[in-house]
Amino acid sequence: MAVFVARYACAFADVATQEKLDAAAIERQMDDFIATWNGSAELRELFVNPAVAAVQKVAVLDMLNVKLGLQKELRNLLAVLINNDRIGQVREVVAAYRAEMQQRLGIRQVEIVTARELSAEDRAGLVAGAGKLAGARIEASFKLDTSILGGTVVRIGSTVYDGSVRGRLERLKEALIAG
Repeated sequence: MAVFVARYACAFADVATQEKLDAAAIERQMDDFIATWNGSAELRELFVNPAVAAVQKVAVLDMLNVKLGLQKELRNLLAVLINNDRIGQVREVVAAYRAEMQQRLGIRQVEIVTARELSAEDRAGLVAGAGKLAGARIEASFKLDTSILGGTVVRIGSTVYDGSVRGRLERLKEALIAG
């Protein structure tokens, strides 16, 4: 990640915190803008085209804002990105902002990999267990991977807890070879 991405993300997180912005509303509005950004190659080309003046780009943003209804602070962040020729990295800035806010709120990202689809009860149990492992509130994402054969693999940051059948078999193989 470029250093400037983190700076914009931290600055916007500071604004969101100081102004006590509704986090859920900001998330929805960011999603709306990113969906519009991703859905229109013409819009992206216009915003990153150095031949188009920043004033014109901001005017397009304001016309777009009539439809999206962005909060003033988010609209201003996008305008600052436009004025500083950084709007091409808007997805990275949004992702870094989200990571920054989760860190400030003490929420850790956890990936839980299973070999089969889980019931809501099983998912809740795994989330509770992963929360204890992380020692924090977590935001879990679930992934299916039949190659693990059974069990679960939990990733918290760079730490991996491998309770899969495949992992156990690999450890048994290593022990037999070493012994």
